[in-house]
Amino acid sequence: MRRTLQLDPKDNVLIALDDLKAGETVGCDLVSDIPNKHKFAIRDLAVGDAIYMYGVLVGRARRPVCRGELLSPDNICHDAEAYAASAQLFRWTPPDVSRFREKTFRGYRRTNGEVGTRNYWIVLPLVFCENRNIDVLKEAFEEELGFAPPQIYRHRIANLVRVYRQGHAGELEGPGFTENRKAGAPERVFSNLDGIKFLRHEMGCGGTREDSNALCGLLAGYICHPNVAGATVLSLGCQHSQVPILQSAIAHRDSVFRKPLHIFEQQQFRSESEMLDQAIRHTFFGLVEANKAAREEAPISALKIGLKCGGSDGFSGISANPAVGHVADLVVTLGGTAILAEFPELCGVEQELINRSASPELAARFMDLMRTYARRAEAAGSGFEMNPSPGNIREGLITGAMKSAGAARKGGTSPVTAVLDYPERAVRPGLNLLCTPGSDVECVTAEVGAGANLVLFTTGLGTPTGNPIAPVIKISTNSTLRDRMADIIDFDAGAIVTGDSGIEDTGEALLQFVLRVAGGEARTKSEVANHDNFIPWKRGLSL
Repeated sequence: MRRTLQLDPKDNVLIALDDLKAGETVGCDLVSDIPNKHKFAIRDLAVGDAIYMYGVLVGRARRPVCRGELLSPDNICHDAEAYAASAQLFRWTPPDVSRFREKTFRGYRRTNGEVGTRNYWIVLPLVFCENRNIDVLKEAFEEELGFAPPQIYRHRIANLVRVYRQGHAGELEGPGFTENRKAGAPERVFSNLDGIKFLRHEMGCGGTREDSNALCGLLAGYICHPNVAGATVLSLGCQHSQVPILQSAIAHRDSVFRKPLHIFEQQQFRSESEMLDQAIRHTFFGLVEANKAAREEAPISALKIGLKCGGSDGFSGISANPAVGHVADLVVTLGGTAILAEFPELCGVEQELINRSASPELAARFMDLMRTYARRAEAAGSGFEMNPSPGNIREGLITGAMKSAGAARKGGTSPVTAVLDYPERAVRPGLNLLCTPGSDVECVTAEVGAGANLVLFTTGLGTPTGNPIAPVIKISTNSTLRDRMADIIDFDAGAIVTGDSGIEDTGEALLQFVLRVAGGEARTKSEVANHDNFIPWKRGLSL
């Protein structure tokens, strides 16, 4: 196994692929222990000297750094190249897609021509005041329709209570603790429906009108989503996020919208129970119609894949992210759509994306969105350089630019064909840039709202993030994580680190798995565990 890696001839650091000890000679004589995933200097650095990785500026020396010394927050700090408009002509050589040109997946074709990878009914509140009523409907529908998740932990607690009441408290650490009485789950009523999903949030009123209008756009994106057969909406009536705003957002996203949509405004009813009775009745008959949908063959061009990383480590940018980037290039070449978001994690690689933009107008919009977001973040006391989390830093991602340089590799190498502001919808095939925070759930929520019918999510530390309506495929950057957290990892890219597989081979294997998930032949770990995470973005308050 190779023990170090230099990503670009311009780089003045090496990445440790194994735990290295001071005194070893690996590229140079090491003067520090170098944990795997971390970096060390391969030449002496003076105060202010630039640090390069992936061929781009990712930081500067805070103090003199010796050749062979570990890089850490103590001796380097964030820095990134400035960016500007470019007149350079971008030329791209698409990958060979002959192996996939005739490949299809079995999806749900909607009346507007889009194709879903799942078939859900959604129930959502227009304002947080309706969350309790959403919970009431969730409990009633899931249990009776056979969509309720197994009550594993509830039965374990019941067993603990039983043992305690029998006066055998000493057995609580014994066999009684792990005993699990299985409850007989009711049979599913609607076999062609993947489920009924209940979305909760804490927005819709009391915040800014910008936030409530964005919320309506996001909810409209979910209602119009190809993975959704129909929707039930609960509104109070007096909130900022008004029903006409939602209806306008739906019409903007789908001018021929024909899905069943049932909206109930509580202040128009004599009682809460009267509204819920009506909601239950109309929703049930909507489910009957949704159950008539059936899967049929669809081309790869019908895929819209969200690209996301979370719980990243020092291997993310050399294994899982570039493998996902190759999938993005394959899908784009075949006429599909890839959505690269997380604008704080594009800090330092802006010029590359500007140079790849299909028009000066797209480049200008990207620059404007990046600068506006950066200003708002700084005004809130959090610049883009503060993006790396403690877990990122512990696992080798020392600066914001270092993290961004690896994160951007999820976007592959294709031209940028669209630049979207949250919560806009992706309608143009190719690589779309979507302005979102890097925060895991907020970003995935936004990508699915933009139309992603499947999300590729890379992780080096492990995260259970999922989504209510779109499969989220979790890809590990290293095989140790895959072995340790097998209950959340769907696909392992760790063989790239060891050199046992290349980026292109791993990417092609991942695309094969994507097609199985898209066609319903496989379910992701987050789907099985019901990780239905949904958090709308409050603009400017999150990185």
